Amino acid sequence: MAADTRRILVVEDEAQTRSVVEAYLEREGYWVTAVADGAAALEAFAAHVYEGVVLDLNLPRVPGEEVCRRIRDVSDVPIIMLTAKGAEEERIAGLDLGADDYLVKPFSPRELVARLRALLRRAKADVEPQRSRLEYGPLDIDLAGHKVFVDGAEIDLTASEYKLLVTLSRYPGRVYSRMELVEKVLGYDFEGYERAIDSHVKNLRAKLGDDPKEPRFIHTVFGVGYRFEPPALA
Repeated sequence: MAADTRRILVVEDEAQTRSVVEAYLEREGYWVTAVADGAAALEAFAAHVYEGVVLDLNLPRVPGEEVCRRIRDVSDVPIIMLTAKGAEEERIAGLDLGADDYLVKPFSPRELVARLRALLRRAKADVEPQRSRLEYGPLDIDLAGHKVFVDGAEIDLTASEYKLLVTLSRYPGRVYSRMELVEKVLGYDFEGYERAIDSHVKNLRAKLGDDPKEPRFIHTVFGVGYRFEPPALA
């Protein structure tokens, strides 16, 4: 194993899925530990340092949600969770517990590898010096000056809209549940409904000139929340 090979923990009780994920990751050069239940996952995580975790939520012995919570108590390692088709509550619970992304079964192993690679890049960027600007093509966010420009023109945002935009745009591709955004933007003591964030997103999109049907910046993840994607540049 090369010194710079990244260790990945795969937690999946379905043997065929576990084997396929393990094979694809190893083919990409990752060092993989693959286990079949939550208790084994916690034992493995305590014994080694991992750079990423692929976590099924429907696990024997220790549920995936509990595994996610206990990992998050001690580590910021990127976590991709795997959920059953249509299991909206599982996805929301996993994201609220701190998972960074999710895939619904059946999924493409190639997409899993790509998403993991993106999360690892962002995790590496997190330890780099803080940036004073976030620039994504036509969108320019001056973090030091608390100013936002679209196509070179400054736009006027409320404090909540600005915080929402910065939260989403710091980690392109990361899916945020509505409750996460409520807590980060409106505060933990906010007593309204989590859907309150939708009105802030709507107002922010209007000011960014972002059409929800063909978004340049803020994408809706149906049944979960929102994610920011940099616009495709010609």
